[in-house]
Amino acid sequence: MKNVLKFSGAIAFVLGLVAFILMMATNSVVYNDGTITGWYSGVSAIFAGGSYKIGVGGISGVVDFDGTLAWNALLAWIFILVAMIIVCLGVVLPLLKVKALDKFSGILNLVAIGLFVVGGVLLFFTLPVFGEANNFTSYDYFGLGAGWIIAGILSIIAGGAAALPVISQIIKK
Repeated sequence: MKNVLKFSGAIAFVLGLVAFILMMATNSVVYNDGTITGWYSGVSAIFAGGSYKIGVGGISGVVDFDGTLAWNALLAWIFILVAMIIVCLGVVLPLLKVKALDKFSGILNLVAIGLFVVGGVLLFFTLPVFGEANNFTSYDYFGLGAGWIIAGILSIIAGGAAALPVISQIIKK
């Protein structure tokens, strides 16, 4: 267990990085009614830019998208990015061997835990917020992209990995 605690920050960073990449590179919202299949890229949900890709009967096309962003996707993106930076600081600060920075490192770790978990949870609410922002009348054929579901789960697990040292300290006492 002690070896895992040493690398919990690195594990949290790697999980957060994978979640971050999945957010940017995979589909955020997917549409499928049986005949028409389409999806919004992750960038379009986060930054309100990008494209909507559609496929009908083997023919595919791309429609430019300049809609409204899902505010929670942007917040999740920011939270996960900041949490990764904080986890890096939490790993580097104790290496400086400055006693005053050790307590600051613990506080940073708690903030990173919260940001990873909240960022991961916000990803699961992208569909209704994105739909409301872009005036979807019905969500019957819409779903959250698999990459975003995995990113949300990985971000929450990254928060758990970052929490391992805190949990260890609580168990010791």
